[in-house]
Amino acid sequence: MDRPHNEYAPVRERIPEPPLPEEITARDLHPAARNELKTLSKENAEQVARHLAMVAQLIDDDPARAHEHALAASRRAGRVAVVRETLAITAYGVGDFALALRELRTYRRISGNDDQIALIVDSERGVGRPDRALEEGRAVDRASLTPAVRAALAIAMSGARLDRGETELALGELEIPELDPDRAFEWSPALFSARAAVLEDLGRTEEATFWTQRAEVAASALGHDGEFDEIIVEDGLIEGFDDIDSDEAEPEPEADAESGAEAEAGSEASGAEMSESENAAGEPESDSAEPESDSAEPESDSAEHVESSDDDAPESDR
Repeated sequence: MDRPHNEYAPVRERIPEPPLPEEITARDLHPAARNELKTLSKENAEQVARHLAMVAQLIDDDPARAHEHALAASRRAGRVAVVRETLAITAYGVGDFALALRELRTYRRISGNDDQIALIVDSERGVGRPDRALEEGRAVDRASLTPAVRAALAIAMSGARLDRGETELALGELEIPELDPDRAFEWSPALFSARAAVLEDLGRTEEATFWTQRAEVAASALGHDGEFDEIIVEDGLIEGFDDIDSDEAEPEPEADAESGAEAEAGSEASGAEMSESENAAGEPESDSAEPESDSAEPESDSAEHVESSDDDAPESDR
């Protein structure tokens, strides 16, 4: 029996989607992300996967177009965690920090993960709420985070301190175990550079120069795109490159005291040992960051969004 037509029911206009090149298929999306789309119908999952694959291709060179594809995926699959995470990242990329915050919170609620906490802190900074940014960062158990996320969070928290004019505390936020000038991991260049910038603001130019140099050496050592687990670095040049097997297992811990910093990195990091000859500059310890009681009132996120809130987002052909 046909349903009676309700002339007063709201009509939801279908928003045109950005075109998808024929050569882009669902298999261009990472298998882990594709696996999250299994709750969708086959046809819908295919289209969502293609949009997400386009985001991955465009995010660095054309963030605005990448954002369009993320919006299209969100309209189709608004209850899938990886879709909301992708939309948050593209919103952040185009400077829509309010939308990024809303999507990041939804992603965290759906997934139960804190792996995007650094982006949450930075987005709070983006909407002009450094106090709230610090509150968000302090609310997370950092011991439960991976080293890469912990380093990104430290950089974001340091930035929030700078927003408040607390330069010494900004330096203290960067005092984490991952700040090891003798080792280079995926997070090292950004972490070293952040420390150099804060030292420069404090007028400690000699120390700033030291950390800038360490950032450059780390970036040079990591130019292998993470293919190898560990590389020996001497004066910024990679030695023993041909002797390392790309499938080599995680390096065994060394017996000396310097190996303590490596334990947390695990198999996620691409390690690079730097020569002690470049580490001549002494680095005095900085004041550690003191927790503060920030009392900024929450503000409502007022970004215009597609029709995909976490409760009412349509998923076509689910």
